[in-house]
Amino acid sequence: MKKVLGMGNALVDIMIRLENDEFLNNLDLPKGGMQLVDAIRDKSVLEKLEKHSRSYSAGGSAANTVHGLAMLGVPTGYIGVIGEDELGGSFVKDLINAGVEPHMIHSLQETGHAIALITPDSERTFVTYLGAAIELAPEHLLDFNFKKYDHLHVEGYLVLNHDLVEKAMSLAKQNGLTVSLDLASYNVVEDNLDFLREIVKKYVDIVFANEEEAKAFTGKEPREALNEIAEMATIAVVKTGSKGSFIKSGNEVVEIGVIKVNSLDTTGAGDLYASGFLYGQSMGLSLKRSGEIGAILAGHVIEVMGSKMGEQKWVEIIQNIR
Repeated sequence: MKKVLGMGNALVDIMIRLENDEFLNNLDLPKGGMQLVDAIRDKSVLEKLEKHSRSYSAGGSAANTVHGLAMLGVPTGYIGVIGEDELGGSFVKDLINAGVEPHMIHSLQETGHAIALITPDSERTFVTYLGAAIELAPEHLLDFNFKKYDHLHVEGYLVLNHDLVEKAMSLAKQNGLTVSLDLASYNVVEDNLDFLREIVKKYVDIVFANEEEAKAFTGKEPREALNEIAEMATIAVVKTGSKGSFIKSGNEVVEIGVIKVNSLDTTGAGDLYASGFLYGQSMGLSLKRSGEIGAILAGHVIEVMGSKMGEQKWVEIIQNIR
């Protein structure tokens, strides 16, 4: 079994359900996207939502993925920056409880968080205040961080820091690791398109993208986007929500369905799909089997609020995988 190292923005998710799209429209928040905000706007959004109930969980795309891998028994580690505060402590505790080895950098800034606004159609829109997470820098990455791992998984939100991503992927390749990248958000892809295309061609073995991200990356619809991404990376994965996903490597193309569930909140679906797929690949399984495991995890996580599932849910998932 291969060992997986994740790197991303260490954030605590604040989950809030909305009655309709009106709040998003009033604040000019693009539905389904991720908008970075400063401390002032972050506080303003939270104040406008003070009457809404909320829940908290350790989040961030790559952290969700390695957490899922660890729950499946894969040896994992995680690199990120947190503040020396209560949220930062809970973030690390969550990783350790799942079996993830934390490689954390500590900051005097407060731990970052993502306000996940969930509309009745289960779509989620993120308002993200990076806080301490934004301090993750190339100088924090040391050769020894990579030596005991076989695979590096990077979340696309980090591409705002070109030097950081380039150094991480370069160190990974120097130490013999394969690399996966989750494109993370269509607006991040649009704003960093040239850089993303360059690093995918240069370093990335596995690309994960949803329908919107794939279109932003290639300008094409899912099947055509899949073909183009597969020309740049060894494995391309394009997820199409309730319609399933497509996987391509070389001349092999696989179509994966979804499991039947009652969707409550789509937060973490893509992250947990990546967990399942990387688990399958770490075990030497086929593209089809890896994709099916990804679909199982993605299906189960949308049945719960947030990106974390309870112990009983994981027992059910492992039984389904077997």
